[in-house]
Amino acid sequence: MGYNRFLVGFMCIVSLCAVSCSSDDDNTDDGGSEGGGVIVGDDFTTNTKDTTFSNAVVIAYSSDAVTITNPYADKGVSIATNGADVVVTSTLVDTEVNYVLSGTTKDGSFKIYSDYKFGVGLNGVSIVNGDGPAINIQSGKKVSIVLVGGTSNRLVDAATYTASGDEDMKGTLFSEGQLNFDGNGSLLVYGYNKHGIVSDDYIRINGGNITVKTAVKDGIHANDYVCIDNGQLTITTSGDGIECEEGYIAVNGGAIDINSVGDAIKTSYSGTDTSILPYITISGGTIDITTTGEGSKGLKSKGDITIADGDVELATTGSAYYDTEDADISSSAGLKADGNFLMEKGNLVITSSGAGGKGINIDGTLTVNGGTISVVTTGDQFKYGSNDTAAKAIKSDGDLTVNGGTITIKTSKTEAEGLESKTTLTINDGKIEIEAYDDCINASKHIQINGGSIYCYSETNDGIDSNGTLTITGGTVVSSGSTAPEEGLDCDNNTFKITGGTLIGIGGSTSTPTSNVSTQRTVIYGGSSSSNQFIHIASGDGTGVLTFKIPRAYSQMTLLFSSPGLVSGATYTIYTGGSISGGTDFHGLFTGAAYTKGTSAGTFTPTSMVTTVGNVSTILGGGRP
Repeated sequence: MGYNRFLVGFMCIVSLCAVSCSSDDDNTDDGGSEGGGVIVGDDFTTNTKDTTFSNAVVIAYSSDAVTITNPYADKGVSIATNGADVVVTSTLVDTEVNYVLSGTTKDGSFKIYSDYKFGVGLNGVSIVNGDGPAINIQSGKKVSIVLVGGTSNRLVDAATYTASGDEDMKGTLFSEGQLNFDGNGSLLVYGYNKHGIVSDDYIRINGGNITVKTAVKDGIHANDYVCIDNGQLTITTSGDGIECEEGYIAVNGGAIDINSVGDAIKTSYSGTDTSILPYITISGGTIDITTTGEGSKGLKSKGDITIADGDVELATTGSAYYDTEDADISSSAGLKADGNFLMEKGNLVITSSGAGGKGINIDGTLTVNGGTISVVTTGDQFKYGSNDTAAKAIKSDGDLTVNGGTITIKTSKTEAEGLESKTTLTINDGKIEIEAYDDCINASKHIQINGGSIYCYSETNDGIDSNGTLTITGGTVVSSGSTAPEEGLDCDNNTFKITGGTLIGIGGSTSTPTSNVSTQRTVIYGGSSSSNQFIHIASGDGTGVLTFKIPRAYSQMTLLFSSPGLVSGATYTIYTGGSISGGTDFHGLFTGAAYTKGTSAGTFTPTSMVTTVGNVSTILGGGRP
């Protein structure tokens, strides 16, 4: 059957008749089945609409009975009933039959075996099953489920299922084949046995207002992939929100709201088949996630995660825990990928409050090309015996590269760092603002800053800390470390190369640029300072090259300043105190401001690449200046 004919077959033509309805989708009842020991409330009201489905078999539930109109009874579609339990067996192989369900039953079900793809129209139906799934699709063919516009539908399973041979029955709405959701109606699902909506193939959602009110395990569970193009999806679950076992999850649009104890959106394949790519991609829509369990993640992928667009908000409250099977600590995280993470566009907001919680935790590479990222962590360290882990905002085990966009970070508890790479961290452009309890920016091997606007303020440690080398070729950098021995810029005794940019590093000490590889001049000034005190550097003709407001008091302050404005042969005066008016402020670095002189703290002539003035505390960077 052609694609156009398929669309016609599943498009509901709704006549706008005056049908009053009310649906307490609140819903104050707990849902559930009497057979499973859960009492069903009477506050859910269904409402049918006048619709036309092609090739329709109409099934209307009524308490413990059912009324069926079956024009295909002599063409291969047989229907058996037992009270309100309906079992369809279809051998048709050339017609897409639409089974249109309506009415209410508190002890019924819909089960189907079909040799050909078909549709299910939910036209104001409430099915509560006392011993199994509400809808049980024992067919591997494609199923199109239409939520009729303007109708309210409910499916409730039992807490305990009665076995039916060796058939799978994994949730309230179960299908062996592909599930495709469309329409503008609403569907309320209660999953008291296992999952809410589940397919052993794929699930695609292109419309409707679907609410999984509760699920013992996953709200939505698929084998091959989950694709969400449109519609509104709300999930509350004791397990995971959306899980795909052996494929990917793609969100292209719609609105998704998940509150889960386990991981909210998750790909879980961990086999050896390299043709299976368990990635997560978000290309649009709105996603709002809250996870509460120990070690739970908002987005968790066994492969890559890509955010190409959309608005994503992730909140994790669970603490880390010690995984005895892996003999390691498992932390909660807003976003966790075993592969790589790519941010292209859109908005990503993450809050993490659990002990040892992470904002973004990537095992591979992390690349930000654009968009807006905001991460706040408030959790303290998690300790288990001699093992511990601290909260971190953004961390990658591989290379971390920022090519654009805006990144805002705030951490507030012991050893909580901001932006970290276990290898090389490169910033080419973008705006980065970090307030961290520990290091703001940290890399194990190398930090390279080629552009962008970067602000770092560490409460207790270094502003920028490379355990290897440090190179700055451009951009604007304001980095504030804590008091001695912490530094605004720290690369131990390794090579520290400056060839461009405007750079301010302030702390109790600093690493010293390596003069034989640097091509831009630097002055390092040492003294004491009070909070909000100005430091101004001007050339002999009064031209200011630096106006900076000290962010905190230092009994011993070391300030490193490098700029193309520092030229050989000129004489400069350093002023402390004074006042300013006007100008533009980037975290204490003023441009275009009028400065009223304070006290002269010394003069210098930068004849060498690095000049020191006053009482400075430095660590040589790879060679003496």
